Amino acid sequence: MAFIRATGKHRRTSRPVRTTRHIAGIATLAAGGVVASVASPALAATDEARTQDTGLQHAVVLGDELANHVAAQADAQQAEAETAAAKAKAEAVAKKQAEEAKRRVEAARKAKERAAREAERKRLNTFVAPVADSYVSTSYKASSGLWSSGSHTGIDFHAASGTSVHAVGTGTVVEAGWGGSYGNNIVIKMNDGTYTQYGHLSSLGVSVGQHVTPGQQIGLSGATGNATGPHLHFEARTGADYGSDIDPVAYLHSHGVNV
Repeated sequence: MAFIRATGKHRRTSRPVRTTRHIAGIATLAAGGVVASVASPALAATDEARTQDTGLQHAVVLGDELANHVAAQADAQQAEAETAAAKAKAEAVAKKQAEEAKRRVEAARKAKERAAREAERKRLNTFVAPVADSYVSTSYKASSGLWSSGSHTGIDFHAASGTSVHAVGTGTVVEAGWGGSYGNNIVIKMNDGTYTQYGHLSSLGVSVGQHVTPGQQIGLSGATGNATGPHLHFEARTGADYGSDIDPVAYLHSHGVNV
C-alpha cells in the first residue's frame, strides 16, 4: 500500500546533508577564484537563515569585488604598458630626429667647407692686373734707345709714384731688391712655372721665399733705375733669366685679365 506524507511544510533536510552541500558550493567558488577564507562563516552557521545570509551571498559579493579589483589592476597595468610604449616610441622618434638634424648639420658643414675650398682654389688660380684701374702706356717690343736690347722687354703701366703694385697670381718670390736698370724690382715664380717681374718700384713689400697670392700688395710704384718717370714695368718670362720674356699682354689675357 502507498504511504502518504503528512500535510504541512516539508521537512528540511538533515543538518549533515545541508552542511555537505554548502561546503561543496564554497569549494566550487574557491576554485573559481574566490578566497578560501569565505567558507569559514558558512561552516560556523547553525541554521538555514544564517547559511543564506553569510554563505553563498557573501562569497558572491566578495567574488565580484575581487573580479572588479583584478579588472582594475589589469586596466592599470595595460595603461602603464601603453604609456611606456608611447614614451619609448616618442624617445625613438626624438632620437631619430636628433640624428637626422645632426646629419643635416654635418652635411651643411662639409658643403660649406667644400665651397670654401673651391672658392679658395679659384681665387688662387685667378690672375689680376698688377696695377688696378690703369692702362698700358708703353707696349711690348716697342723700339727705343732707352733699352739696352733695343726694344721693350715688357709693358709699362701708368702709375703715379706710390701706387699699390699687386702680384698678378699665386707664386713665390725669388728676387726682391736692386735690379740694376730695373731699379728696385721683384721677381715671382708663378705656380704654373712662369715668372713675372715688377720694376722701378719705390719700395718693396715682400722678401725672397715669401708666398704671395693674387692681388696681394708687394710694393709701391716709382721711378728707380733706368726710368724717365714713375710707372710700373711689368714682364712675363718663361724662365728667371733676362731674355726669356714673352708678351705680357698675351700672358695676362691667357689668364683672363684684360689690359
